[in-house]
Amino acid sequence: MRASVIGATGYAGVELLRLLDGHPEAEIATITSESSTGEAIASMYPHLAGRIEKNLQSMQEIEQIAADSDVIFIALPHGHAMKIGKKLRGSKTKIIDLGGDYRFRDYRVFEEWYKVKHEDSEAKAVYGLTELYRDQVREASLVANPGCYTTCSILAMVPLLKYDLIEHQGIIVDAKSGTSGAGRSLKAGSLYCAVNESFKAYGVASHRHTPEIEQIYSEFAGEPVVIQFTPHLLPVDRGILATCYGQLKEGVTDAQIEEAYQAMYGKEFFIRLRGKGGCPELKNVRASNYVDLGWQTDKRTGRIIVMNCIDNLVKGAAGQAVQNMNVMFGIDETSGLRALPIVP
Repeated sequence: MRASVIGATGYAGVELLRLLDGHPEAEIATITSESSTGEAIASMYPHLAGRIEKNLQSMQEIEQIAADSDVIFIALPHGHAMKIGKKLRGSKTKIIDLGGDYRFRDYRVFEEWYKVKHEDSEAKAVYGLTELYRDQVREASLVANPGCYTTCSILAMVPLLKYDLIEHQGIIVDAKSGTSGAGRSLKAGSLYCAVNESFKAYGVASHRHTPEIEQIYSEFAGEPVVIQFTPHLLPVDRGILATCYGQLKEGVTDAQIEEAYQAMYGKEFFIRLRGKGGCPELKNVRASNYVDLGWQTDKRTGRIIVMNCIDNLVKGAAGQAVQNMNVMFGIDETSGLRALPIVP
């Protein structure tokens, strides 16, 4: 498969290059950057030297790039992918968007939360959380890769909603992310001195991943679900830990909870169930496509606490995109993604 990366110099883009370089059935075709056109990617990211010696091109000739590619990954901020997707409508090239443009069933939700007019509202995209929508991804030509917080939070609670084990209201998602989740562009809040030896909440009651999580929770619950979602910034490079709280329905047992997680994820290669009492750690998923999930019940409050960990740049972005690519092209879903986490 010839794969091109639009927006190859961001953290998600360069992580895609790392994964594609190690993929047994993928070849990197074109890489682009509008701000660094003509530069060698290895000069910007020396860890790629000797392996990926390509110069960055402009995406202005996107039709030609598509003609030379079997799949295009779009790793750009929101608002850009919809223009590319509309321009390439009817093309043979498959598209995987790592941004937010195509994640919502109702484009008006995108416009409300992202404050941008949707320019490709008639597109038929599949939501690319692979473990939940594998069959749809297999037939898709346009996949909306989920957000990092959303991947972690959705996988944590969906089994409980699907099997009607928790109340649909009052769900709380308390999530923490490494600073790479803020992207590579210069921001005062992401500077070393702003992050080091500190810890803070941000986007309280207003983060754009909130409606994305609610969309999928509602689908599996069979009715609208409204959550309380609070993200936090950790002084680490990468990783997400989501601690999710739900009120158990009367009479629900630990055995029923374990059965629900096993039914949905027991055969999933990338989801490692730690079971009751399991408290996942970021270091155990670092630089991998794995999901580590544990849970505990509180008999005093009648709640379940679900703890879920992913690497935000891999399972939360580039790794899940490659996983979706594998499914779309009918090859082994784990191809290029079997590397174990880096510890310590």
